[in-house]
This record gives sequence, structure tokens and C-alpha cells, in this order.
Amino acid sequence: MSRSPLILLIILLSVLSVAACRQDANRGRVPGGVQEVVTTVGDDIAQERYEKIYNEASELWKRDVTLERSTEVFKTLQTKLGKVSSRSLNSATEQQNSGGPLKGHVFILTYETSFERGDGMENFTLIEENGRWALARYFVNSTALK
Repeated sequence: MSRSPLILLIILLSVLSVAACRQDANRGRVPGGVQEVVTTVGDDIAQERYEKIYNEASELWKRDVTLERSTEVFKTLQTKLGKVSSRSLNSATEQQNSGGPLKGHVFILTYETSFERGDGMENFTLIEENGRWALARYFVNSTALK
């Protein structure tokens, strides 16, 4: 009889461990709609469709930058880094924010990216607006940009 509480404790800890592992496994998953936006934006950058990126971006993006400035930044990235050769997901973070500039349902995706003229890290921040995912921020960090 004295072993029953110990066995129950071991079973409870096992169940909690499995549940924790499942949460970690789901953390790295990227929903299809989010991945589709990243793929589309990547294709649009490669094809120099900067106005399309701007027009399909979130209201947050448009509030932070003009079409002209957005286009200028993408052209600079293209000139200094070239096209993407490969992109590998480094991290995916899902957030549900109740305040701040990124209010609402957000995904932040970080990729290890090889460009034609250097390597870097790409960061895509997507926000759900009116039932669809939209680009809120895009950032590239690379020594080739210096």
C-alpha cells in the first residue's frame, strides 16, 4: 500500500513530461498560411515585386514605412546580398499579444539564409489581420551589408 502514492507520482510525472514534450514539438511548427506568406514574400523579393510586397503587407508595415522607402530597402538588400540561395528555419515563435505594436496573433520566423554574396539571418514577423496572415516586419542581419 505504501508504494501506491509513489507509483501514482511517477505516472503523473511521466504524463506531464510527455505533455511538455508535445508543447515543445508544436512550438517549432509553422502553419501553412504563415509559410505561404513567407514563400510568397521570398519569391516577390527575388522577382523584385516590391510594390506587391508593400500592398499585401500589414497595416503596421504601411504605418511604419512608405512605399518608396520600402522599395529602397529591398533594392539595397538585393544589390548587396543578391538572391537567396537557401533558407533554413532556425526558430518559429507564436505569440498572442494583448498590447503593443504587435497586438494580436503573431508569428516570428527566423531563418539561416545563404544569399549569392553572403550569409545572414532573415527575420519575418507576420500578424493575422482580418483572418489572413500579413507581413508586419522583415529584417536581415548580415556582415555582407556593411
